[in-house]
Amino acid sequence: MSCGQRLLLENAQQMVLVCSRGEPYLVGEAMRSLAMLENASLVVGRDGYIKAIGPAAAIRREFSGVSFEERIDCSGKCILPGLVDAHTHPVWAGDRVHEFAMKLAGATYMDIHQAGGGINFTVECTRNASEEELFSTFKYRLLCMMRAGSTLVECKSGYGLNLETELKMLRVIERARRELDISISSTYCGAHSVPKGKTPAEAADDIVHNHLPKLQELCQRGEIHVDNIDVFCEKGVFDLHSTRRILQKGKEIGLQMNFHGDELHPMKAAELGAELGAQAISHLEEVSDAGITAMATGKCSAVLLPTTAYMLRLKQPQARKMLDEGVIVALGSDFNPNAYCFSMPTVMHLACVNMRMSMPEALAAATINAAYALGRSNTHGSLEVGKCGDLIVINSPRWEHLIYQFGGYQELIECVVAKGKVLYRKDSRNLKGHGEER
Repeated sequence: MSCGQRLLLENAQQMVLVCSRGEPYLVGEAMRSLAMLENASLVVGRDGYIKAIGPAAAIRREFSGVSFEERIDCSGKCILPGLVDAHTHPVWAGDRVHEFAMKLAGATYMDIHQAGGGINFTVECTRNASEEELFSTFKYRLLCMMRAGSTLVECKSGYGLNLETELKMLRVIERARRELDISISSTYCGAHSVPKGKTPAEAADDIVHNHLPKLQELCQRGEIHVDNIDVFCEKGVFDLHSTRRILQKGKEIGLQMNFHGDELHPMKAAELGAELGAQAISHLEEVSDAGITAMATGKCSAVLLPTTAYMLRLKQPQARKMLDEGVIVALGSDFNPNAYCFSMPTVMHLACVNMRMSMPEALAAATINAAYALGRSNTHGSLEVGKCGDLIVINSPRWEHLIYQFGGYQELIECVVAKGKVLYRKDSRNLKGHGEER
């Protein structure tokens, strides 16, 4: 071989591939025995995709005459796939730290919501914010997620609740998708709450007849790109009938169904999602046994959010039952003003301690299964030839330290690579291609 390549990572003590046979997701025993190599090297091409993975000696021989734009010695360290955050709300204005104090004093999520706080407070602030202001704070949040190891992030709108502001948020997400190297899955979440002065049915009518046709028009013109449609299916928000209408219309215009369900009350959202062929359902703290069975049968991913149950003092999702029944379990940070967490390593730790997942299960849920929840497991979520060159290097001889060291990712993560580009190095705090840190 004579042509050059972009990046060589060599001599890793452990390289966690997660998958090695092109699996779109992992369930059951496969989640507990992840594919892994010892003393291994990896090559990423100039196109940003993985070209070779294998024992260090074999890669050294195969690429002996090849030039690399960059080489990284990973001796004594571990390489893992870039983490995938399958559920975030990162575009908003306003500060809700005061609500955390209210929750600590005993107020419930719905108490705050009904008092004009929660989503309604953020909606007012976001409507009043300029597009540039929203982009600036959104970019900063994405960089914080990236430094914690996330290289693919699902990003929702949903703090507009009117067409103008929802489109403003989607334009902000689109700008980041085009300008930054971190990968983004864009979600329209106009049905995040019922706007003041409307009933759920009236809000659903507006979304079906006005929002989604406009969204389809802008996508067809190439002005924005949207992957998923989300609805907050919840008592006092959108009932099953309204949720069904909105999801079906989204599906008609080519969006993946990926929605909030069974969080605060049992709504039979899991059964609905499985029936409609949803790609994923998030939260599921109140999911029924029948809903779990339906999701397993329908290959509908369960995006579990341990930060939410922790911060809102809700009961934990039934992760073990879902895993045992063959549900495709994924993880997300639920980053939003109500659950302010950038860190998927922290999410994995909480999943292990509070939801009784094993460390391999948590890593699979934060990589290949989270990518599946976004319809991206063909390109993300594992280290395999032909996939996107997204990975992290940690300064530890065992990969489990990324989960074990609660809150310690800042010291552990040496390097974050996306599309073969080194975006972050711990030693220099260098964020290539992203401008200055805030």
